[in-house]
Amino acid sequence: MYTKEDLAELIIRNAEEFNSYKKTVDEQLDLTELDFSNMNLEEIDFSNTELAGTSFTDSHISSCNFSGSDLNAADFTRANIVECDFSECILNGTDFSYAVVNYCNFTDADMAGCIVKESDLSDSDLSASLNLAATRADETTIWPDNDMLPDDFDTNYAKDSEDEEESVPSDY
Repeated sequence: MYTKEDLAELIIRNAEEFNSYKKTVDEQLDLTELDFSNMNLEEIDFSNTELAGTSFTDSHISSCNFSGSDLNAADFTRANIVECDFSECILNGTDFSYAVVNYCNFTDADMAGCIVKESDLSDSDLSASLNLAATRADETTIWPDNDMLPDDFDTNYAKDSEDEEESVPSDY
């Protein structure tokens, strides 16, 4: 039985062995709040894994399977993410700021509160994602073509409440 830290080390040293081990485990793995910053992560099976609060900042992530995982408040700031599967993920509060996210699948991913400011999402499939309108984007967010977005989604930037200046009258 591996500890959380042992599993993190296994992912870093030998992804293939981690993937093999994961297939033998019945319960959901807990990799919450780990730090995978500045790493090269390829072909890792993170499916159905607890990854809330985990940092992938400045990492290169390719061909990884995150499907069905809890990525609440995970940090992908400035990450380069290519051909990854985020289907059925919980991405509430997940930060993709300044990230390049290309050719990724977000089918049935809950994106409420997901931060995509100054992100490049071109060529990713967001067409069947959930709560995309509740993401925090800005005018520099690069969205995929319309056929990769939900039919009713508007890519025009609208300030979110954090960006708006309060217009409350003051007594001073």
